[in-house]
Amino acid sequence: MPRTAPAPAPESAGLFHRSYLLVTLGACALVFLAAFESMAVTTIMPLVSRELDGAALYALAFAGPLATGVIGMVAAGNWSDRRGPVGPLYASVALFVLGLLIAGTAQSMPALVAGRLVQGLGGGAMTVSLYVVVARVYPPVLHPRIFAAFSAAWVIPSLVGPFAAGLVAQLASWHWVFLGVVGLVVPALLMIVPAVRGLHGTAGRESRKSLDGGTAGDKPAASEPARPSGGYRRLAWATLAALAVLGLNLSAEVPVAGGVLAAAAVALALLAVRPLVPRGTLTARRGLPSVILTRGLASAAFFGTEVYLPYLLVERYDFTPTFAGLTLTGGALAWAAGSAVQGRLGPRLDHRRAVRIGAAMVLGAVFLTLTTTTLGWPAAVAIAGWVFAGGGMGLLYPRLSVMTLALSTKDTEGFNSSAMSISDSLGGALALAATGIVFAAFPTTAASFAGVFALTAAIGVAAVLVAPRVARTSGGS
Repeated sequence: MPRTAPAPAPESAGLFHRSYLLVTLGACALVFLAAFESMAVTTIMPLVSRELDGAALYALAFAGPLATGVIGMVAAGNWSDRRGPVGPLYASVALFVLGLLIAGTAQSMPALVAGRLVQGLGGGAMTVSLYVVVARVYPPVLHPRIFAAFSAAWVIPSLVGPFAAGLVAQLASWHWVFLGVVGLVVPALLMIVPAVRGLHGTAGRESRKSLDGGTAGDKPAASEPARPSGGYRRLAWATLAALAVLGLNLSAEVPVAGGVLAAAAVALALLAVRPLVPRGTLTARRGLPSVILTRGLASAAFFGTEVYLPYLLVERYDFTPTFAGLTLTGGALAWAAGSAVQGRLGPRLDHRRAVRIGAAMVLGAVFLTLTTTTLGWPAAVAIAGWVFAGGGMGLLYPRLSVMTLALSTKDTEGFNSSAMSISDSLGGALALAATGIVFAAFPTTAASFAGVFALTAAIGVAAVLVAPRVARTSGGS
């Protein structure tokens, strides 16, 4: 007889009910380990680059995984929609582990970058697979809480990852920062296995009742298909988008035609992303398209600013690099706190309001950073403001995840989850590449910082303007 998924728990059960305990722990552990690896690599990469004489490939070691992650997201979304999330989850973890092994045993920088590319492919696919697992295993009432747990699992490594990675590299070798994670990934996956047995592809187009007010107007319209047909075509577009992101990141290295290359890369990325997201995303159509777009804009504004905030504190305020990095801890803690608050409030704080408040908090924090830079205010203003940015992301990120699933049918959960992750990655990648170009364009450091934060503030304004459109009707919750 075919195996089936365990019987569902009562509607009042929590994340740690016996029916969900192992999958909750395993899924959060996978998110934690992926986040830890991201933070840890940032800490050890200067050492790795020096040891492997890899300065020329330093940027690619970060941009490469982001680009291949887009391909993994689309592949996992396609696979999940056809066959369910089990196969792509196993494959993504296998690729992630393979990438860790390649990078951990690398004796040259090209080999390490190759491992990072494979690791990014698996990490992107794993994110989408876990989102589909959430949709299939947990009842809708628990979605805000599990996504809040994911947010916390991502934020915590920002507090411990750099210190732990530095300690491992100092006492043993940077190789063990990669290899040590391998032994933890496999047990995390094994905890999920019992819960995902029997989760197959969809047999129909059952619509899930929207959590965002539960009205028929919040469901995906039958006349607006959420995804185009043709999995191979979408993979081709994903590959093109990834190459465009890499091209934009490398355009600053081209002395004469760099500006032309950057413009072409942006245009190519926008062209390639259109088939990978719901129709109307780039024009901020109400409902799911604006949910996906808001996610990308918020990521771009937040991460585009966060990368340069420690740099500002070191260059303008004479902070030590360690202390400058620690100033982001407040934002990380606020992100976790914001996620916990929205999870506890549940339907008492409707999704649209949570997203609007969160986007406004991020914009306010970026504006404070810009003002601090241009007017020479004390560094404490920008540092305190970044707490609001973290809290805003904690409010809106889980709710946008919940809305994506609530506005999906069962056979589009994979595509829409991948679209949300792609919006995250491409939004952040394009913003970081653009801020790098802006930073290099000004003759003074002060003007460079002001230009960067002005750009991210403009992106934050766009996020605030699009945020109210996440509901299908202006009066929707």
